[in-house]
Amino acid sequence: MSWGTDLWDQFDNLDKHTQWGIDFIERYAKFVKERLEIEQTYAKQLRSLVKKYCPKRPKDDEPSFRLKAETGEYMLGVSSRPSQIPFTSCLSFYSILNELNDYAGQREVVAEEMGHKVYGELMRYSQDLKGERKHHLQEGRKTQQYLDQCWKHMDNSKKKFERECKEAEKSQLFYDKLDNDINATKSEVEKAKSQLYLRQHMAEESKNEYAAQLQNFNSEQWKHFNVAIPQIFKNLQDMDERRTVKLGEMYRCFAEVERRVIPIISKCLEGMVTAAKNVDERRDSGIVVESFKSGFEPPVDFPFEDFSQNIQRTGSDGTIGTPKTEGGKPDPKHAVGRTKNKLWLFGKKPKAPTLEDFSHLPPEQRRKKLQQRIEELNKELQKEMDQRDALNKMKDVYEKNPQMGDPGSLQPKISETICNMEKLRSEIHKNESWLAEVEGKHGSRSERRPSADVNHHAPHGRESPEGSYTDDHSQEHRSPPQPDPHEFDDEFDDDDPLPAIGHCKALYSFDGSNEGTLVMNENEVLYVIEEDKGDGWTRVRKQGGVEGYVPTSYVEITLEKNSKGS
Repeated sequence: MSWGTDLWDQFDNLDKHTQWGIDFIERYAKFVKERLEIEQTYAKQLRSLVKKYCPKRPKDDEPSFRLKAETGEYMLGVSSRPSQIPFTSCLSFYSILNELNDYAGQREVVAEEMGHKVYGELMRYSQDLKGERKHHLQEGRKTQQYLDQCWKHMDNSKKKFERECKEAEKSQLFYDKLDNDINATKSEVEKAKSQLYLRQHMAEESKNEYAAQLQNFNSEQWKHFNVAIPQIFKNLQDMDERRTVKLGEMYRCFAEVERRVIPIISKCLEGMVTAAKNVDERRDSGIVVESFKSGFEPPVDFPFEDFSQNIQRTGSDGTIGTPKTEGGKPDPKHAVGRTKNKLWLFGKKPKAPTLEDFSHLPPEQRRKKLQQRIEELNKELQKEMDQRDALNKMKDVYEKNPQMGDPGSLQPKISETICNMEKLRSEIHKNESWLAEVEGKHGSRSERRPSADVNHHAPHGRESPEGSYTDDHSQEHRSPPQPDPHEFDDEFDDDDPLPAIGHCKALYSFDGSNEGTLVMNENEVLYVIEEDKGDGWTRVRKQGGVEGYVPTSYVEITLEKNSKGS
């Protein structure tokens, strides 16, 4: 059917055009998204720039410059000293930073409005447009398929009618042949005649069916080309026109978002111009003169030193004698020393070296620095203590269950951890002594407990107060504490296993590659026989009785209510 091919070509063209329209909307939406991302990045960078150069606000909220006495450089900031210098150039710059911060806020408003009113609306409309387009194209395909089905029914009835007519003609020829044959019997003639009547009747029924199908097809074809297809084309046309109108509205909204912030941006720029006009060079220079008067008096003239006084002169000599100073001889060293410190006004003061005890700093700054260092050392000491406890625990497990691992393999790491702890304690003791000196407390270390010993107590069975972990720093050789071989006999007796205090479910698989660990699969249920003691490992037992450690974060633990009592 040539008309069917042409119609499908039209549908294909409309399909491509409407898809292109949706793609164009999404392309424009992507453009808007990238534009608002540029605005967001621009605003973020502007705010970072303002934060970088904006001085901290003092209590009186007045920006100022402070003069560094060491280098003579003006640094933007706020001084806690009363000698604050409110330069007009500084105040203007601070005003410009405020205006720039407001300008960055307007760029954020532009990005937010574009994201909400333009980009978000375009994405929602694009989804609606896709659904409407799909609906219209499906209606067109259904209508075309229904017409094709009617045509197939009509064509099948036509072919059937043609076949029945041919069969009826054959029956007519066969009947005529037997009727003219004198050798044919009467029964054969009657049989051929009945067959002829049957074929003629079937041909008549096929004719009626063909006529009905033809009439139905012609009716559906007229509806298809005069009602259904024009309506579908009109719906697609309306949809495409609405898409074009929507794009125009989004173009206008895109510009309106920018135009609405122009008055505020103009005020920000006017504020910057006003701040620039407020710069007064006379006032700034007058402030510098008043703030940094040296009070130095101009040096006196150097006296003339006459080294020829011991030479005898004749009375005819017409030289002018140099008057002597009071006391006989001038004191050039005194004159030079008196003015020495007043001549070099622009000399740089040497920078004091940074010392370990911060003794080069003022007392308050030194106290803060020492406190900060002590806190950091205490944190490091706590980490080392936790690591030592975990290693000792694993060592005890290995000693009670040799099949889980070799206890000797952990000894080098334990010794290294203990050595690190002693070094940290020595550093803490030294810094606390300096801190006590700053605070005026000259008592010995025995009168002040280290913060690490107050906050962190050694676990039972790992370190004893009388053991090798002592505060006596004069002791050079320290050995790690040796655990009692019979201390955990009841806890790790293979003949009498520990009772389960709960159960756990494996959230992830664990390979158990390290010694003393247990292989488990995801969703496997295990018995909990020992809780996590802070080292990140939980001791569990499988259904077959195999015990080992698994990561606590890999399992979901459910403890029994009476587990603590048991």
